[in-house]
Amino acid sequence: MSMKGGFKRKNKASEEIPSSSLADIAFLLLIFFMVTTVFQRDKDRRIEWTEAEAAQKIDEKQKNILNIWMERDGAIFINDQEYQMAEVSQVVGPLYAASDRALVISIRGDREVPYRFMDQVQKELVAAGVVRVVFATQLEQSMQRERR
Repeated sequence: MSMKGGFKRKNKASEEIPSSSLADIAFLLLIFFMVTTVFQRDKDRRIEWTEAEAAQKIDEKQKNILNIWMERDGAIFINDQEYQMAEVSQVVGPLYAASDRALVISIRGDREVPYRFMDQVQKELVAAGVVRVVFATQLEQSMQRERR
């Protein structure tokens, strides 16, 4: 008696993609991106805030608010970078246009900033085509601290 043929190989290759571990992979990727994401925060400048009797809360998302910090010596900081007065319209103009005119400019100036610097910044913002400008005050800062 002779055996012919031997063993037959069975083809077990599946045409489906295994989906049992896809949820685990997606969860791990989500955790990875949450841990490695860096959120930029404006540096707090040591300024003496102006006072106001009344203030209105800005109902805008943080990404739609651009803070311009002004110090007593006329130094201007936009996104934590120092700029010259003449550069303000060149920096703010494209940002304002890219936001479809939704950007709110918040001027955060020291109470001792000379009026000529405030006037120059306002003229630069007008040259950039900005129409939504607010002035931050001490009352607004205390309102923000209470909400946190």
